[in-house]
Amino acid sequence: MFNKKQLLIATGLLAMASTSHATYTVKINDTDSISFGGYLQADVRYVDGNVNSYLGDFWIGNAVEGDVSSVKFSAASSRLNTKYVHGDITGFVEMDFYTGTGNQVLTNSVSPRLRHAFIKYKNWTVGQTWSTFMNTSALAESADFGGPLVASAFVRQTQVRYTHGNFQVAIENPESYGGDSSQDSMPDVVGKYTFSGDWGNVAVSAVARQLNTLGGESESALGYGISGRIKTVGNDDLRFAFHGGNTGRYVGAAASTDLVGEEVEDATSIMVSYRHFWTETLRSNFFYGNTETDESDRDRSHWGINIFKSVTKELSYGVEFGNYEVADMDIESDYAQLSIKYVL
Repeated sequence: MFNKKQLLIATGLLAMASTSHATYTVKINDTDSISFGGYLQADVRYVDGNVNSYLGDFWIGNAVEGDVSSVKFSAASSRLNTKYVHGDITGFVEMDFYTGTGNQVLTNSVSPRLRHAFIKYKNWTVGQTWSTFMNTSALAESADFGGPLVASAFVRQTQVRYTHGNFQVAIENPESYGGDSSQDSMPDVVGKYTFSGDWGNVAVSAVARQLNTLGGESESALGYGISGRIKTVGNDDLRFAFHGGNTGRYVGAAASTDLVGEEVEDATSIMVSYRHFWTETLRSNFFYGNTETDESDRDRSHWGINIFKSVTKELSYGVEFGNYEVADMDIESDYAQLSIKYVL
């Protein structure tokens, strides 16, 4: 005979099989539940030019020169997640499949990669997730994963975060990128305040760090940012981000390092994206991002334009064209990408 808990789980699994919601929830009792989510995505990407520093389905800020003219089919961006709720306690874990290059001769196997693994209890969040420095709602919608990461705050790491209303403060994993990370003994301190309303949101954030050079010196670093998503006409929105100071590894996906020799890097990053709905099921995005650094004299930019069609609430496809330029090395590459996504 089924007991009460088994019956609730069986009922929840049956609902999962028939529901069309993006996240499937199994309600165990009045306080406990398990949710499953994620998406399956297939991408076809063509890259042509002399910048060869892209990882699978997206560009990073670190530039590698080399002629490239290639097409790649991939499903590595697919991801799966699970959320566990027990009263005031929430646990969340998510993985994708970007680890390894796979065997393209026979099986194209790739390995799971941990994205998020954290615990939430009332005002506290502990574990690996997006850095408090980020405003994820400001990221551009793109086929190329993350869009102009070259100018966006983009870091996942382990942290301890306290949230009070619109204010968040955290201590996060330190890493002296370009220096001696083995001597990192002080956590990064991050604070953010988010203004929000029916109009959208704007977040102001700052990060303070102690960096350790290869020469054995300790240097203080302070980075700041303002980012947001503003509703405009109809369902359209404008997304933007401006970051400055010693943002280092927190912005640009390796477009700048924390340290250059014995000096702390100073960078300026600008990102803007506009999303326009042609119809309820057809939308386009245009985005541009640029990062410039002082010590290393880097100048990296990425722009793209796309169009997405929602076949159903869960199924969509889109195509994107764009360009990634490394002005400081006088190289660039164009790309085209087709993506098909099924949201679970």
